[in-house]
Amino acid sequence: MLELIYGCGLRVSELTRLRVMNLDFDNGILIVKDGKGAKDRALKLPKKLVPALKEHLVKVEEMHTQDLELGFGEVYLPPALARKYPQAAKEWRWQYVFPSAKLAVDPRSGVMRRHHIG
Repeated sequence: MLELIYGCGLRVSELTRLRVMNLDFDNGILIVKDGKGAKDRALKLPKKLVPALKEHLVKVEEMHTQDLELGFGEVYLPPALARKYPQAAKEWRWQYVFPSAKLAVDPRSGVMRRHHIG
């Protein structure tokens, strides 16, 4: 995580909120959504970090699959997005790159889900 912060110039809050869809390995880009000043930006993803990041994502995907099998697997989505795409919260691409180790009740909705580390 520290290598990603320093290698890409990320803020800690940007790192914790990264979603799988924000990583473009083919083009070597990491997309920060709603960063400082509510702006999006594309950053170069250091090639050195790609193998470890892919290995990490394999473990995260296994955890997500287990969550789905147990009837969970949802992540928080902004309300408008959740209404427009009701199944998106369970899709792999919307999952956090660095999820919490434990499931927790989301105080906004009362839904049991895995949030990002924080």
